[in-house]
Amino acid sequence: MGPNYVPGQKKDLYVKSVQRTVIWMGKKQESVEDVPCGNTVAMVGLDHFITKNATLTNEKEVDAHPIRAMKFSVSPVVRFAVSCKVASDLPKLVEGLKCLAKSDPMVVCTIEESGEHIIAGAGELHLEICLKDLVEDFMGGAEINQSKPVVSFRETVLEKSCRTVMSKSPNKHNRLYMEARPLEGGLAKAIDDGRVGPQDDPKSRAKILAEEFGWDKDLAKKIWCFGPETTGPNMVVDMCKGVQYLNEIKDSVVAGFQWSSKENMRGICFEVCDMILHADAIHRGGGQVIPTARRVVYAAQLTAKPRLLEPVYLVKIQSPEQALGGIYGVLNQRRGHVFEEMQRPGSPLYNIKAYLPVIESFGFSAALRAATSGQAFPQCVFDHWDMLSSDPLEVGSHAAQIVSDIRKRKGLKEQMTPLSEFEDKL
Repeated sequence: MGPNYVPGQKKDLYVKSVQRTVIWMGKKQESVEDVPCGNTVAMVGLDHFITKNATLTNEKEVDAHPIRAMKFSVSPVVRFAVSCKVASDLPKLVEGLKCLAKSDPMVVCTIEESGEHIIAGAGELHLEICLKDLVEDFMGGAEINQSKPVVSFRETVLEKSCRTVMSKSPNKHNRLYMEARPLEGGLAKAIDDGRVGPQDDPKSRAKILAEEFGWDKDLAKKIWCFGPETTGPNMVVDMCKGVQYLNEIKDSVVAGFQWSSKENMRGICFEVCDMILHADAIHRGGGQVIPTARRVVYAAQLTAKPRLLEPVYLVKIQSPEQALGGIYGVLNQRRGHVFEEMQRPGSPLYNIKAYLPVIESFGFSAALRAATSGQAFPQCVFDHWDMLSSDPLEVGSHAAQIVSDIRKRKGLKEQMTPLSEFEDKL
């Protein structure tokens, strides 16, 4: 049973026979008939069906539930692209990436639209270890090229849309009106932590939203969906009054929103203000509404002062007092800021806590050691998302530079698509 198995259904369920059971004795393996409870055991013949984790049970146990997949407090925010030096090693690389994804519960291996193989992990050190494993253990020493590390950004908005935007469907018979606004502080984190989500009971969810985040109770019951992937920290809320055929196209609007929020949005609430729909059902099918919903979501976001969110590490550093100056110097060069400095009681060591943007963290530990002659020991953990102050739509700003670099890497046009492409005039 995989982590997505639901009792009574066939999804994510495989019935296979175990070829043999093995226990590891040092570096040799011993085949055994049966193993009592509480021992670690290896089973042969199941690796094709398990990606990261699974629950095993015997065939007759119909009521068995799978053990939940592990949730991590950090998210994979640093990514590498890998490719083979010799083209004939490609099958080895693909197999090696599959083995790597199975061996480490945190790594995410994907293939981009451009055909690159991407490995995402928690930080520079984590990815270094993954690449070493990939080359030495899973690919038998075949050589690979790796790109520079890439940091994932998220998109958000700063304030409510300056006006209601409207998009028409391709056949010009349907119109969608929408606005975007930022979610209240802490709500995106609550969605990430699973306190607010699509599976919740609508009444209890409305209660949390009303009491903690100041939502209107009726409005909280009109949440259509969360996204991306139906669980992410963005939502669509229905603000329409008396629109006909609304429920028929709800699924199409939701599908268009899921498609558009794959752009890594975070903390945006889209309000559906109004709709004008064709009376004939054939003229308001999915093919007409889904692309329109996607365009109107983009247009609403562009009118609400879009901003970029960058991932930020919490850095814990231990060092003696004489090394503090070097630490502050390195952090200031890299846009980091210290928020806590404590002397550990009864020792000359200081504990320093600081925030450091992930994009500035490459080579941080090496620079820190150089500046303090090896006396400071950093530990980086992903902590939160932080908004970049510059405007990505303003030419020449820091955020615009990041956006154009990402677009260049993905092979898109460098110029951002203007608002007029997404918004239609009456």
